[in-house]
Amino acid sequence: MGIVKGSPKACVFIGILFILNCAFCCVLAQENGNEETKKYVVYLGATKHDDPEVVTESHYRMLESVFESPEAARKSMVYTYRHSFSGFAAWLTRSQAKNISDRPDVFSMGQESKLEMQSTRMYEFLEMTPNTPKGILQESNMGSGLIIGVLDTGIWPESEAFNDEGYGPIPKHWKGECVAGAGFDPKIHCNKKLIGAKYYLDSWFQKNAPAVLAPDEFLSPRGYGPHGTMCAAISASSFVPNVSYNGLGLGVMRGAAPKARIAMYKVMWNEEPFGMGSANLVRAIDEAVKDGVDVLTISIGATPAPIKPVYALGEDMEVGTFHAVMKGIPVAVGGGNSGPDAYTVTNTAPWLISVAASTLDRAYHVDITLGNNMTIVGIARNREAVSADIVYVEDWKKLSPTGANPSLEGKIVLTFVSQDFDVAGALNTITLSPGVIGVIVARSTDTMSDFPYFVPDVTVDFEAGTKILRYMSTTSSPRAHITRARTVLGHPLTTAIPKFSSRGPNPSAPAILKPDIVAPGMNIIAHGSGYYVGDSPKVMIGQGTSFATPAIAGIVTLLKALHPDWSPAMLKSAIMTSARTVDPSGDPIFAEGYPRKLADPFDMGAGLVNPEKARDPGLVYDMNLDDYVHFFCASDYPEEKITLLTGKETKCPSPRPSLLDVNYPAITIPYLAGEVTVTRTVTNVGPVDSVYRPVIEAPEGVKVAVEPETLVFNSSTKKLAFKVKVTTTYKSNTGYYFGSFAWTDGTRNVNIPLSVRTRVTKFSQP
Repeated sequence: MGIVKGSPKACVFIGILFILNCAFCCVLAQENGNEETKKYVVYLGATKHDDPEVVTESHYRMLESVFESPEAARKSMVYTYRHSFSGFAAWLTRSQAKNISDRPDVFSMGQESKLEMQSTRMYEFLEMTPNTPKGILQESNMGSGLIIGVLDTGIWPESEAFNDEGYGPIPKHWKGECVAGAGFDPKIHCNKKLIGAKYYLDSWFQKNAPAVLAPDEFLSPRGYGPHGTMCAAISASSFVPNVSYNGLGLGVMRGAAPKARIAMYKVMWNEEPFGMGSANLVRAIDEAVKDGVDVLTISIGATPAPIKPVYALGEDMEVGTFHAVMKGIPVAVGGGNSGPDAYTVTNTAPWLISVAASTLDRAYHVDITLGNNMTIVGIARNREAVSADIVYVEDWKKLSPTGANPSLEGKIVLTFVSQDFDVAGALNTITLSPGVIGVIVARSTDTMSDFPYFVPDVTVDFEAGTKILRYMSTTSSPRAHITRARTVLGHPLTTAIPKFSSRGPNPSAPAILKPDIVAPGMNIIAHGSGYYVGDSPKVMIGQGTSFATPAIAGIVTLLKALHPDWSPAMLKSAIMTSARTVDPSGDPIFAEGYPRKLADPFDMGAGLVNPEKARDPGLVYDMNLDDYVHFFCASDYPEEKITLLTGKETKCPSPRPSLLDVNYPAITIPYLAGEVTVTRTVTNVGPVDSVYRPVIEAPEGVKVAVEPETLVFNSSTKKLAFKVKVTTTYKSNTGYYFGSFAWTDGTRNVNIPLSVRTRVTKFSQP
């Protein structure tokens, strides 16, 4: 989640929502022999009819086969998916669900899953400059002819981020609409910038909205919380000057694709901060494809699940987005905020662009000057300086929950937390104590959390915290002065992957690298909700892969404007093979964690996005339907299921192909015992007559050879295959070692990460 909110009121409404939801289940249970009903999402694969009404009727007929009457079947229906793929969501008993699941024409089904949410300066950091005569922004006309579909929490349309001054006509391929609702009038709130706005609540929740939703939520595309507005602004905000967060980070706010159009699909509701059901999301994907969006950005996803078998493609978003990608629509998704542990990355399907987060070269610092004149730098956003006695709280969890802690009144409080998730709890508890005028939290990193408080809240690392504590032990009256926060740009700040950013390897398909790419997702400034301050949208600051994702979506939009004939896989390959493995200043990229280390592909994928290089990548690793069928066959999907999903009769080869040979712009070998050869194919999108030669940086203890050693392209040869032979010298099991493999023509370096783990013990092979 990019911005975390929580309140007793929210908790009360979560409880009401749960109770009413259960009550509805009970009503249906009485109609189904007292057997409890739950919401299921059913996928039937590719549509077999061009007429959506015919598709819908086929869904009703399937439901009628497990109900006593057509009326009961229709009453159970929640959504029907009928545009880009075929499927539906319905209230079913376990026995009814099993009967449907056993049908040969059903690709997959499961209970509805819950989803979670996952600027100024950002694009200067990525060296996307609007005032130069050439570059990706100028050559793409800033994305003006394309439409970004944002699936999120809704939008605050009054934001200047969505000003349409100087915009031309709405693109002719747009077939969507703006839907009226509470506090949202399409005639007033939609324009040539915000051209689409819809909201999704299933019929039961919409009927009972007055009882289930808080008074300040809107039954409309308008977003109560800031998350959706921020994501939309990061992807495609118009130019807005003099934007800052309480004076910090002052600059011009703009999106990655400043002239692209925005269509908001509200699928998340702020009154349930831990997520809404996935049925809303799937319906929005289906309709977005029909409406004519060019790119999708989705900063939400399921909580990291236990490792599942690779053939169990069960996440609703994975199936829904597969059909969007097959229609030529690239989809950027957040990799999740559950780092730094391994195997925490989510949204791992190979057709998705899975995004990790990085810091940028901007931070907000304060000076903590102690009574002995020692000065320590901390991270904070406070607007006022404070001076006071400083006290140490060894265990903040033992403080009174009512806030009655007289010993803290008029004091600055120092405490330590062992886990990052305790930072919010410590700050909440201490700042609730009357009279506290400042808090210093020492943690394993000094990265700023995104919890704003009314008193200065400063984070420092354990080393700095220990220095403060040591000073306090030398005097009976320890004092501290905390300055007002200031903005720090450029050096000596280093680019890092913050601890919250989820990490690989890919738990579902270890041979497919995830995450794919990194973009800034830390201390991001953008317009958010206006709920807190009337109609004027509040400038917000936040962190999370939620905010890195729309940046990538906007960059992909620019690339698609430059290369309208490129497939989603080609666009993804361009940003991956051109990515930086060091920061823009040439310094290493670090990964915050236990301990801090140099970032590797499981932290940052191919690296930090480099938009200017991505517009001319030279070679790309393309993937079409046949490549995804290869993936499904290699993943042991039943042939009949592949046929249903793709709409193409499929017969997998025997033996089944290897996951190692999926034409992905990365080579990941999770089980290497001796030697293996992998194959890839590249497509020339650079000069017609080009010659490329390999540059290999082999992982430690691994030998890498490529055949052929030269790739020669001309007017009749645009695609060439090659083989990479990888040999381990280790005689025992190892962890992963990392290197890289690149093709270069002397100007363009087409680089992919190489990750190898030796496993001499017999494991299932990918």
